[in-house]
Amino acid sequence: MIWSLILGGIAGWIASMIMKKDAQMGIIANVIVGIIGGAIGSWVFGLFGLKAGGNIGQIVVGVVGAVILLAIINAIQGKK
Repeated sequence: MIWSLILGGIAGWIASMIMKKDAQMGIIANVIVGIIGGAIGSWVFGLFGLKAGGNIGQIVVGVVGAVILLAIINAIQGKK
């Protein structure tokens, strides 16, 4: 459970830097985005028959999912 929070936080933080939202997000938001992003990423990767292997794989899947989540949030809010 704690390890999932740590990996989620790392994934959310990396995704927030990619989407240039790092200054607007705190550690709790990064963890939440990373965990939800992990679920989205697992679903998207599952559509292609792919699975994450190891911690690095889980972070990559989480980052991809978190970037998708942040892009959706930006689109809803009408920001670029």
